[in-house]
Amino acid sequence: MNFSVPNAIEKDEKKRVDLRHLDICSVDPPGCTDIDDALHCRDLANGNYEVSTAIDKEAALRATTVYLVDKRIDMVPDLLSSNLCSLRGNEERFAFSCIWEITRDANIVNTKFHKSIIRSRQAMTYEEAQLKIDDARQEDELSKSLRSLNSLAKILKRRRIDNGQSMAVRCFIIPLDNSSEAVKRVGLGALVLASPEIRFQVDSETHDPIEVESKKLRDTNSMVEEFMLLANISVAKKILEEFPECALLRRHPTPPVSNFEPIIKAGKKLGFDININSGKELAESLDAAVRPDNPYFNTMLRILATRCMLQAVYFASGMMQKDEYAHYGLACPIYTHFTSPIRRYADVMVHRLLAVCIGADATFPDLLDKRKSQALSHNLNYRNRMAQYAGRASVALHTHLFFRGRIQDEQGYVLYVRKNALQILIPKYGFEGTLYVSPRKGEKLQVKFIYNEENQSQRCGDVVFHTFDPVTVQLSLDRSNLQHERVVLQLVKPHIPNFSVPSLDASISTPTKDSAKRKELKDEPMEQDSAPTMAMPDLRIWGLEAAYSMGAPINPCK
Repeated sequence: MNFSVPNAIEKDEKKRVDLRHLDICSVDPPGCTDIDDALHCRDLANGNYEVSTAIDKEAALRATTVYLVDKRIDMVPDLLSSNLCSLRGNEERFAFSCIWEITRDANIVNTKFHKSIIRSRQAMTYEEAQLKIDDARQEDELSKSLRSLNSLAKILKRRRIDNGQSMAVRCFIIPLDNSSEAVKRVGLGALVLASPEIRFQVDSETHDPIEVESKKLRDTNSMVEEFMLLANISVAKKILEEFPECALLRRHPTPPVSNFEPIIKAGKKLGFDININSGKELAESLDAAVRPDNPYFNTMLRILATRCMLQAVYFASGMMQKDEYAHYGLACPIYTHFTSPIRRYADVMVHRLLAVCIGADATFPDLLDKRKSQALSHNLNYRNRMAQYAGRASVALHTHLFFRGRIQDEQGYVLYVRKNALQILIPKYGFEGTLYVSPRKGEKLQVKFIYNEENQSQRCGDVVFHTFDPVTVQLSLDRSNLQHERVVLQLVKPHIPNFSVPSLDASISTPTKDSAKRKELKDEPMEQDSAPTMAMPDLRIWGLEAAYSMGAPINPCK
C-alpha cells in the first residue's frame, strides 16, 4: 500500500480550521510534557470575547495514564503523548477546538467545534501564567488574553455558585500552609473539598525523596479547570443530542444520607450545623464553618466531606435513565470528559463521537453500539480506580523512603477518633498517620484510654482528645519488618506520663547512619514529573485545544 505520511497530513490539514494566527498558550504543572489542552481569548468586533479549547486497542485496555511520584506510565507511546500529540510551545499541532463567543459579563452567545491546526505561542507553568496575570507591566497579547480568561472564569464560577449550579464536589487541593484564607480565596462559596496532595523532590542519582511539600494552588489552576469544565459540559450536550443512545458520559451519584453522618456529628459537636439537603446547602455550611482558633479546622472539615462522596463513573447514555445522568459534584445534569485525550481513553471516544457530530469523520458500528460502549466504560472505571490506588501507593512508598533515617516532631490535628486510635493529619506533608491508643498485638501500655463513642473522644486521665484538636507528634519509620515498613506516630504534646515521648527540636530531623551515607551521594535535587493537578478554575473567553490523534479508530471492544 502506497502511503505517505506528509501527504496524509497535508490532506487532513486542508479539512481543518487554521487557528495558527491566534495567540494560543498552554498552562500546566512544572515538568509537564503531555500537554493536552491550550487556550486563548481575544476581543471580537461586537465587543464580546472569543474563547476556545484545543490515540488503539492497547490504549483502550490501559484506559488512562498512571502518574507515580517519579514517573508516569503512559496510556499511549511517549512519541505521541510527549511529542506528536502534545501541544508544545511554538510547534504546529492538530487539535480539536471548542470555541465560544462570550459576552464581557460571561454569557455564552454560541458554541462551535472544529478540527483545527494550531501553534501554541508558549507552554507555561501555572506559576509563569500567574506572574503574567499579576504583572501589570506586561501588555503583550498573551498577558491580556490570560487576564481576560481569569476575569471571565471568576464571573462564571461565581454565577454557578449563586445559581446553585456549582456544588462542585471536587477533590480540590487546598494549600495546607494557607489554611482558611486559601479556602476563602478558592471556595467563594462553592463546595470545594480538600484533598491534601504532596510533591516530592527526588534525588537525581539515588531517586530517594529529599524534600516534601504540599502542592500550591494559584488562580491559574482554577482558571484552566473552569474552562475544562465548560468544554466538557458543552461537548456532553452536543454528543448526547446527536447520539442519545451511545454517548459516553460521566455521572456522579448522589451520596446516601448515611455517608454524611461523620461530618454532621463532627460539625455539631463544635456548634456548626452541616446541611446536606442539597449540594449548595452543603457548600454554604462548609463555608460558614470557620474557627479563628484553629486555622486548619475548615480544611479538615472539607477532607471529611470528601470521604462522604461516591465515585464518579463513565457510562453509555442508552444504558441509564436520564435522571441518573447527573453529576452531583458539579451539580450539572450532564457531563463528560473531552479535554485530555492523551491520558484518558474516554476522551478519545468522545472525540470520535464529536467528530461525527460535526461531519469531520465517519462513524463505525462499534462506536454506535451502546452495549459495547458500556463494556468499555466498565474497563475505564476499573482502570481509573487502579491508577488512583497506584498513585497513592507510590506516594506512600516515597513517604516511607523520606522518613528512613529521620526522626522529627511535627504539628498535627486529630482528623478521626477511633476506638483504638487517633487518625492524625500532618499539614506540612499533607498525609495522615495513625496514633494507636490501645495496645497492639504483643504490646503493653502503662496507661489506659477510655473511648466515648457518643461524643467521639478518647480520654486518658485529664487529657481528652476530640476531632480537630491540635497535637504534636513524633514521626519515625518502623523497619522491624522490612516487608511491612510503616511510619510511626508517637504523642509529644499534650503530655501524658508514661505515654508521650520527649520532644525534639521541631526544625531539625535526626539522621541515622543510613541517611548520612545517602547524603554523601546527593547531587542537586531534581523535581520529577507529577500528576497534573485539576482545580476549580475561573472563566473567560478562551481557546482550549484538545490534542488530536492521527490514528484511525480500532475496535476497542473486541
